[in-house]
Amino acid sequence: MEKTEATAVRRLVVTAAGAGLAVALASVAAAGPWQSGQRTAERRAADRRDGIRRPGPPPGLALPSAAAPPVLTGLDAGTTSAGPAPAGPDVPAPTTQGLADATGPLFDDPALGGTRTGAVLDAGTGRLLYGHDQDTASAPASTTKIATATAALEALGPGHRIATRVLPGAGPGAIVLVGGGDPTLTASPTPAGADPDATPASLVTLAADTAKALRARRTTEVTLTYDTSLYTGPLLHPIGVNDNIAPVTALMADEGRTDPASTEDAPRQADPAASAARTFATLLGRDGITVRGQVKPGSAPAGTHAPLAQVLSMPLSALVERMLTNSDNDIAEALARQAALGTGTPVSFTGGAQAIREQLTRLRMPLAGTVFDDGSGLDRDDRLTPDLLAHLLLDSASPAHPELRSVLSGLPVAGFTGTLADRFQSGEGDTAAAGGPPSSAAGLVRAKTGTLTGVNTLAGTVVDGDGRLLVFAFMTSGTTDPDAAQGALDRLASAVAGCGCR
Repeated sequence: MEKTEATAVRRLVVTAAGAGLAVALASVAAAGPWQSGQRTAERRAADRRDGIRRPGPPPGLALPSAAAPPVLTGLDAGTTSAGPAPAGPDVPAPTTQGLADATGPLFDDPALGGTRTGAVLDAGTGRLLYGHDQDTASAPASTTKIATATAALEALGPGHRIATRVLPGAGPGAIVLVGGGDPTLTASPTPAGADPDATPASLVTLAADTAKALRARRTTEVTLTYDTSLYTGPLLHPIGVNDNIAPVTALMADEGRTDPASTEDAPRQADPAASAARTFATLLGRDGITVRGQVKPGSAPAGTHAPLAQVLSMPLSALVERMLTNSDNDIAEALARQAALGTGTPVSFTGGAQAIREQLTRLRMPLAGTVFDDGSGLDRDDRLTPDLLAHLLLDSASPAHPELRSVLSGLPVAGFTGTLADRFQSGEGDTAAAGGPPSSAAGLVRAKTGTLTGVNTLAGTVVDGDGRLLVFAFMTSGTTDPDAAQGALDRLASAVAGCGCR
């Protein structure tokens, strides 16, 4: 096999197996209405291009089962118990000078605004290969979700599932619908034969199971209350009422959308918990259980009680993948609160941010100058550094942290999935003309996007020209043209992908 052909094969194998490309392709296909958590700006380009056919997966790439590999290993690489697996001797790392020559001039692009920072690390050794003010903290936008995902996985583990329960109430014929914080609970029925590891829990199933349990007790009439006391603090995100995020409550269905079938940013219910409870009452009625009186907020009886019925969310690893691929703000804030539950901090915006910091501190992450105010990155007062984001991705690639693998498998794939589906489409990192010839970096870059007004970020993994897996984070603030800023960030990532840089 010629050297150039061998390198191309190595890049494809490392990208698909090491970074879980096929996992993300499969998970996006099942994303349903949860595409919309990302900011409006991140989807604007895609909205303009409705009807344009997007490219499929790279030729010859088969789709395996939707389970991330237990350990990330590069081609020709061994594993260690202490950290990333070093690449084999035939896969050289790029040099600092080589990366500086390739990326340095691109940082001069005026589209990147007044603050422009970056870091590139070798996933095999953890060594900083290139830094551009990498310790400077700035607004991260949605790349905050990488930190949120890491904290939740560390606090609870990738197999954790969130329960939505129905408990007996305090009086005869009383039942209580208890929210557990599942952000993907749906009022739609579960398709026959659906994989529970990749399918949202359904109120339809919960109602049917509840009705069955009530009939076993010879009960056909009930009163219904709903309990959202798991969460504390304000329901509204500091940005206020916004189509990007629903009021954050422990009970909601279909992310509180007024139109459950909507798949983009859309109006939300003012009280998602009440709406979900009323829907549940209607479903009980269809299953032969009459709900008397009004459906009202209430509290589950004190003490431990066996539920009449319960449904479980997808595993936390699947929620993380869905959140990262689609930049879902509702899942992000829910996972910050799950991290709080696992950490023992208040289950609120403030407590979730505290839990994220505590979990990252336990991982010995570089936190100097950082500020966490939410889990989604919608808060403009959040501050992260490229060094932190790169080290979070480094741990996710490490054999020492298999619990974090879904952070990598959830990253959008350049030119194919999630918030990168319409980027890396034409030219080297250019964002013009979706449907044009893919960039040479398409499929080789996997990254979380971040976009707020004046803020653009990109953090992820890339397979370089020699097949070496690298992690990177590029952050900008003070941008005036989001499309131009995204194009400049894409060119930075493409430059890393395109060079052996020695």
